[in-house]
Amino acid sequence: MSKKERIVAAIENGTVIDHIPAEKTYEVANLLKISEIDTPVTIGSNYISKKLGKKGIIKVEDKYFSDAEISQLSVVAHRVVLNIIHDYEVVEKKTVTLPDRLLGIVKCNNPKCITNNEPMSTYFTVVDKLSPHPELRCRYCDKVQDIDKVELCK
Repeated sequence: MSKKERIVAAIENGTVIDHIPAEKTYEVANLLKISEIDTPVTIGSNYISKKLGKKGIIKVEDKYFSDAEISQLSVVAHRVVLNIIHDYEVVEKKTVTLPDRLLGIVKCNNPKCITNNEPMSTYFTVVDKLSPHPELRCRYCDKVQDIDKVELCK
């Protein structure tokens, strides 16, 4: 091993979230409530990446994220790579993509939207999920929002 190599411990079982845009690493960690997890966690940021320039990575021992958590993750950092690890081996690798619809995940930024004035879940369709900056359209008020400027529901 050369002195230039970084050593990051492999995990036996759990999840590795890779190819996070570097500036989103801690936002992803907060979203997934990493600070509340009581198993070993590794968070790295500003690693060199051919794809992104700089990237972040989060390794979580003995934790597998729910579909709801992954849907939220897709809004904050679309196109991250999720690696599921069993016995130190990657058993599943998938690129997280935006779903066609987001239910109860994102707030509508239109103050007059019914979802901001009545107790009901939001519902957005993704306008162009292949775009580097996809947009979301509210089903109720038809307002289009830039995904990079949305607020997640609490």
